[in-house]
Amino acid sequence: MKLHSLNTGFFKLDGGAMFGVVPKQLWQRTNPADENNLCTWAMRSLLIEDGNRLILVDTGIGNKQDDKFFSHYHLHGTDSLDGNLKALGFQRSDITDVFLTHMHFDHVGGAVERTEKGLRPAFSQATYWTNERHWQWASMPNAREKASFLADNILPLQESGQLAFIDAPEGQQRVGTPLGFDTFVVNGHTDAQMCPILDYRGEKVVFMADLLPSVGHIPLPYVMGYDTRPLLTLGEKKEILTEAADRGYRLFLEHDPANETCTLELTEKGPRLAYTRTLND
Repeated sequence: MKLHSLNTGFFKLDGGAMFGVVPKQLWQRTNPADENNLCTWAMRSLLIEDGNRLILVDTGIGNKQDDKFFSHYHLHGTDSLDGNLKALGFQRSDITDVFLTHMHFDHVGGAVERTEKGLRPAFSQATYWTNERHWQWASMPNAREKASFLADNILPLQESGQLAFIDAPEGQQRVGTPLGFDTFVVNGHTDAQMCPILDYRGEKVVFMADLLPSVGHIPLPYVMGYDTRPLLTLGEKKEILTEAADRGYRLFLEHDPANETCTLELTEKGPRLAYTRTLND
């Protein structure tokens, strides 16, 4: 197996929304805000080469929405999903599987493209993986998350016939997948978000998605205001981060603007940062 970190670009979100009830004087130490209280975040995908499979985990925000939509998120940087695939010698048609941790627009936007013939999956040869509980949650969104679940990102996957479901029974936190790895299933940020657990070079690498957006979110109370069930996130973080610290997991950070991976250590105050590294250090 080979793993590749693919930055699809940077965007900005309100710092207060990203850190919930935590005061700005605390969170700005790790994630300084601009004059509009906006912090920069990465949209970092993971490419997995595993035998005959080339698996892409999350796809970034894409480019098919209109200027008004993108004006809210201040996209910047020169990175792109296609550009980083090309740098590795791949193209979209090489992707065999797209694993979607969840269907918020900054994770699934690049999964669908707009063409002269309408919307279609951006990866023509790929199977798209989610789970049925999250699919139902995303395709019939609640009022709180409606602005994050865009029909243009979701419905074309089903209409194409390329969508497949992983069995993720309610109440089961760790499940297997047909892709050769397990995943944590967590429900605090959104219902049935999936965090892949990979065996890589003698380590466990966990793609943390929005359970742990950045190293600035490691302290347990640092929970995003976007989470639908923040107290549930708190419990999920405590359990999974404690396990990660105890067993030396390397955590892949999708949104941290500077750090690709980190490891944790247990302290009297709970899990804390041990060190950061690039994926292939």
